[in-house]
Amino acid sequence: QVQLVESGGGLVQAGGSLRLSCAASGIIFSIFNMAWYRQAPGKQREFVAVMTSGGSTNYADSVKGRFTISKDNAKSTVYLQMNSLKSEDTAVYYCKVFWISREYWGQGTQVTVSS
Repeated sequence: QVQLVESGGGLVQAGGSLRLSCAASGIIFSIFNMAWYRQAPGKQREFVAVMTSGGSTNYADSVKGRFTISKDNAKSTVYLQMNSLKSEDTAVYYCKVFWISREYWGQGTQVTVSS
């Protein structure tokens, strides 16, 4: 059974930082690609960042230079370091792991940035 457990969300002031974690089990973590998405109230879920199994990364323009995706294969965990947070970063953040036709999502963690 595949499980993705997210943590690290919370309330932070604008300009602050948070690090989200997503611990995976039930998969061969190292072969999967990893991604973070977010969904703000009343909006569609949107892409934030991706890291391929080989370590290549890509980011949404809105977070480039502020967010960093990383992973620890030994811990089967993917991270999202978020710096210089803005009120518009407020959303539920979801991790996704995917490989060929297999795709799994975490339950989401709330990030609230107060201005």
